Amino acid sequence: MSVPLPEKAAETTAEAPWPVRVLSMKIAEYVERMSVTWVEGQVVQLNVRPGARTAYLTLRDPDVNMSLSCSIRVTALDAMPSPLTQGARVVVQAKPDYWTQRGSLMMDLRQIRPVGVGELLARIEYLKQHLRSEGLFEASRKRVPPFLPRRVGLVCGRGSAAERDVVENARRRWPGLPFDIRQVAVQGSNAVSEVSGAVAALDSVEDVDVIVVTRGGGSVEDLLPFSNETMVRAVANARTPVVSAVGHDVDTPLLDLVADVRASTPTDAAKLICPDAAAERATIVEGRSRLRANLTQRLARERRGLRELTSRPVLADRTAFVRAQREAVTSLRRRARHHVGARLQREQDRVGHLRAQARVLSPVSTLERGYAIVQHPDGEVVSERGDVAVHDLLRVTVADGDFAVRVSDGQDGRPDAD
Repeated sequence: MSVPLPEKAAETTAEAPWPVRVLSMKIAEYVERMSVTWVEGQVVQLNVRPGARTAYLTLRDPDVNMSLSCSIRVTALDAMPSPLTQGARVVVQAKPDYWTQRGSLMMDLRQIRPVGVGELLARIEYLKQHLRSEGLFEASRKRVPPFLPRRVGLVCGRGSAAERDVVENARRRWPGLPFDIRQVAVQGSNAVSEVSGAVAALDSVEDVDVIVVTRGGGSVEDLLPFSNETMVRAVANARTPVVSAVGHDVDTPLLDLVADVRASTPTDAAKLICPDAAAERATIVEGRSRLRANLTQRLARERRGLRELTSRPVLADRTAFVRAQREAVTSLRRRARHHVGARLQREQDRVGHLRAQARVLSPVSTLERGYAIVQHPDGEVVSERGDVAVHDLLRVTVADGDFAVRVSDGQDGRPDAD
């Protein structure tokens, strides 16, 4: 007697598993219940066999590397206004279909519509406004490439004319300029991932000082990857200055707005990433010539000034100035000597006058007129008769010296000298 199978996947165990056919049937039942949905993507593969009723294609998300296998009736393809080509952006009405025999999921396309140029431009414009509101286009966040980069990173198509234009024109301007070239897909479903990856890889190289992203011109659909949000953000996050040289001057993908420098053409990018050696050499030669001319003029002007100075009388006879100063010094010394002599004479006269006054007022002058000074032995001057007594010893000073006397009682009643 057979054991009944579990009804739900959660009820299965190692002892009661589902056979593969049951799991396939369960998946098919679950997928069958899914609703019809509208999906947008990019056609990357298209297989239409002659005489077949069904065509097969791969629909990929242009932002990430994810794809779905799809089938569609050839009659639906023939009903399109223009033939479907690889790389086209489309909107499809799809119903998931699980093939139990192969265990694969296939999207059954009911309708397919190309995304028109007008709708693509409207979406780009909406994305532009969104990125502008984040400040990704602000001039303040843009970096200036170096005057002469050590190495130039170049992201371009494989064997493209844009690569030749950038490399040849740059090396014509500055011979030997080194390049790190990354050849990637610049059109189609892989363009976004490959260009973004190449920019990130070059940004990690230490001596790469500037990155150029370039490709030639094309239609709006061809340049659509360069307005993709993933690529734009990859360039915005790069630390190395990025130069955008995509398309022609009239083409303005969003990459031009977020890049640090926008070049109108690949040739213009070569002019922006390195200086012109010949022009720089000519500038140096011109600068040296102007400097030499200015120095020559300055020297000639100074020589003329020296000649004018040396032609003046004071410098023609170089001793004239010294003589004049010597005469001035001599005159000043003469005047100083005269004034000093006169002042000394006046002071000598004044001193003699004061000496005469002092002599007249001096006690010596009084003594010379016959006066004397009488003093006690202790030096006290005798000014009255009562200051002395009989037998007192006194000192008498006259003009030419002094002598001692003793007081005695004379007959005339006056003291006598010993």
